[in-house]
Amino acid sequence: MARKKYSTDEIIKHLRTFEIERAKGKTIEEVSKAIGVHPVTLAKWKREYGGMQPDQAKRLKELEKENARLKRLLADAELDKSMMKEVIEGNY
Repeated sequence: MARKKYSTDEIIKHLRTFEIERAKGKTIEEVSKAIGVHPVTLAKWKREYGGMQPDQAKRLKELEKENARLKRLLADAELDKSMMKEVIEGNY
């Protein structure tokens, strides 16, 4: 079965539904089956997005993407620096 990619709005909507249904006394399995998401996925989402508003979740994702990009740039710069150091020392 193919995986579905959920948007942050969908995730937060599913988490709200989950909380409402749990408050009504339904089990985690019943709620996850009704939503169509595995219970482990719901737990992961709750850990990551619990208590967030949709705009906060979007901002978090944007910051995570920017952080990953900056880490790649830093790694590239460190690699260049290391290569230049080897060339200067004559260890090529």
